[in-house]
Amino acid sequence: MSPATTAASAPSLLPRLLRRLAVMLMPLSLAACVSAQPQPFEVATPPGISAHYLAMYGEQPEETFPLPATDLSEVDERFLRQEVSYPTREAPGTIVVDTDNRFLYLVREGGRAIRYGIGVGKQGMSWRGRATVARKAEWPRWTPTAAMIARDPEKNGPWAGGMAAGLDNPLGARALYLYQGNRDTLYRIHGTSEPWSIGKSVSSGCIRMFNQDIIDLHSRVPTGTTVVVLNRRTLLTPDPAEDGSIPLPDDSI
Repeated sequence: MSPATTAASAPSLLPRLLRRLAVMLMPLSLAACVSAQPQPFEVATPPGISAHYLAMYGEQPEETFPLPATDLSEVDERFLRQEVSYPTREAPGTIVVDTDNRFLYLVREGGRAIRYGIGVGKQGMSWRGRATVARKAEWPRWTPTAAMIARDPEKNGPWAGGMAAGLDNPLGARALYLYQGNRDTLYRIHGTSEPWSIGKSVSSGCIRMFNQDIIDLHSRVPTGTTVVVLNRRTLLTPDPAEDGSIPLPDDSI
């Protein structure tokens, strides 16, 4: 082949060489695109907590006030909602509150019950007996009692007119109000903004539950439900303004 012919064919070979090089480099280009894509974000989960409970106590964005997931990292698993054996003479549908052991039971058929963990406040330890759920509330207001304001005016005084519903409200996402006949016992079963307190004795309030649990219980029981409160300890002597002798607003703890 003459030098002239070689020189003439060189330009025609260049495009083919460039195409081959592009094909060879294509897998590397595609690999770079794949590696550049964001990787799935893995949420850290508390050790020892099953996926079942993580879902049960997960976020509930459909609520009036979107409810975040409950931190279960410091919660004893026995205080998480579960169905258990519970032989009792109480009729199915009855709520039994065991303040000593920090459990609330919703009695079911066949000697079974749904068991919830609870936190028990001062008012919760000051009363026992039978009552009826006379009223139910979703995202209730909270009003501190006169005694609570006098005891801690800096903390409770600003809410003398009532605290609007919300994630920081002491009554949480739901509340059940217990009456004996037409008399308000001032005993409440309610949610809490302090999930770490479940399973413990706390300084104020009645019976508190995880917000996800009070939402579940609220959906299962109608007004008129019988509630039995068991309290085998010596009852406390509550403040006169907190034991039912002085009428209080319905949205008090």
